[in-house]
Amino acid sequence: MGSMRILALLAVLLALLIAVPPFLDLSWQNALVNVLIASLFALAFNLLAGQAGLLSFGHAAYFGIGAFAALHLMIAVEDGLAFPTPLLPLAGAAAGFLAGLVAGYFATMRSGVYFALVTLAIAELLHSLAPHLAGTFGGEAGISSMRMPWQGIVFGSMLEVYYLTLGWVMLCGLGLWAYTRTPFGRLTLALRDNEQRVLFLGYDAHRAKVVVFAISAMASGVAGSLLAISNETANYSLFATDVSAQVVLQTFVGGSTVFFGPVIGATLFTLFSFLISDLTRSWVFYQGLIFVLVMLFAPTGIGGILYELVRHRRQLDWSRLAWPALQSILGGLLLAGGIVYLTETAAVLFGQDYAMRRSGAAGTLPAYELFGIGWEPAGVLTWLLPAVLLLGGGALLVAGRRQIDGVRGRRSAPAADAAPLGGTP
Repeated sequence: MGSMRILALLAVLLALLIAVPPFLDLSWQNALVNVLIASLFALAFNLLAGQAGLLSFGHAAYFGIGAFAALHLMIAVEDGLAFPTPLLPLAGAAAGFLAGLVAGYFATMRSGVYFALVTLAIAELLHSLAPHLAGTFGGEAGISSMRMPWQGIVFGSMLEVYYLTLGWVMLCGLGLWAYTRTPFGRLTLALRDNEQRVLFLGYDAHRAKVVVFAISAMASGVAGSLLAISNETANYSLFATDVSAQVVLQTFVGGSTVFFGPVIGATLFTLFSFLISDLTRSWVFYQGLIFVLVMLFAPTGIGGILYELVRHRRQLDWSRLAWPALQSILGGLLLAGGIVYLTETAAVLFGQDYAMRRSGAAGTLPAYELFGIGWEPAGVLTWLLPAVLLLGGGALLVAGRRQIDGVRGRRSAPAADAAPLGGTP
C-alpha cells in the first residue's frame, strides 16, 4: 500500500510538471529547468555519497565535462553533423563516464577524508587548466553554440527546452533508482556499511567503487549537458568549488538517506536563490545558515524527517504532537525574522555607501529604510524588536522540541511496538 501511494504521488507530480509550465512566464520556466538540472545533479552525487558512502568535494568536474562535451557536439551539429538534438546529453553521459572511470580509479584508492581531498584536487586541477586550454574549454570566455531544429521542433523556446530537460531527468532519475534495486546496488550499500565484509566475501571493493564513481559521474555529465543545452554556453566556472559545494548542501539538506531526498534540497535551494537573490545580497549567507540549522537539528535532512513521519504515522500521537509542532514552527519563523532583520541591518549600517552619508554631527548615522519602514540606528525599537524576535522564537522552539521529545519518549517505552521518528524501539 505504501508503494502504491508513492507511485500515485509521483504520477501526480509528473502530471503537474507536464501541465503547469505552459502557463508560467519565461523566468519561471527557466527556474524550473534549473530545478530539474540541480535535482539530477544531486541524485547523481547522492549515488556516490549517500549510497556508497564516498563523499566527493569535486563533483563539479564531471558536471562541467558533460557541459563542454555537449557544446562541442552542438557545434558539430551546426557544422552539418546529422545528430538529433534531443540526444545531445548522450555526449555528456559518455564524457562523464570516461572521466569518472579515470578519476575514480585513482580517487577510490583512498577512502574517507583522503578520498574527498583527491576529488577536490581533481576538480581544482580542471578549474585551473581550463582557462589555458582554449581549444577544449574556450579559454576564459568559454564556448557557445546554438540548439538546432530537429523533426520540426525548433528548440528555440524555453518551454521546449524544459520538456527536453524533464524527459532526460525523469529517465536518468528512474534509472538511478532502478540501479539501487539491483544486486550491484545492494553491493554499493554494503561498501558504505562495511567494506571489510565485502572484501571478506570475495568482491573486489576497489573495482566496485570505480564503477559506482563512473555511473555517478555519467549522470552528472548528463546534468551538465542539459545546462549547456539550456544556456547554449559554458565556461571554466563550472569547475569551481562553489558548484561542488552547492550540490553537497542540496543533498544533505534534502536528505542523503532517502533516495529522492536530494531532489527536495535541490528544489529548495534553486527556488530560494531565484526568489531571494534579487531581494538581498545576503542570500548566500541565508543558504549557509539553512544548511547549518538542518545539520544541527535534523541531520537526516528534510527528506529523512518526512520519511520517518510517514513510516511511523500510525504510532505517532498526533493529538499530542500538533501543538508542539506548531509551536516549533512559529518559534523557527520568529528566529528567522530576527536573524534576517539583524543581517540586513548590519548590511546597511556597515555598507560603505551608507557610512559615507553621515549627518552633520560627527559619527552620527542618518535613518535608514528596511522592509519599507524607516529605522533610527540609535532608536530603542530598532534593537528591541530583533531581541524580542530572537528570544521569543528561541524560547518557543526549545519548548516545542522538549514536548516533542517527551511524546517520543513515551512511545519509546518497552510496551510500544515501534519507535516514532526513527528512535530505537
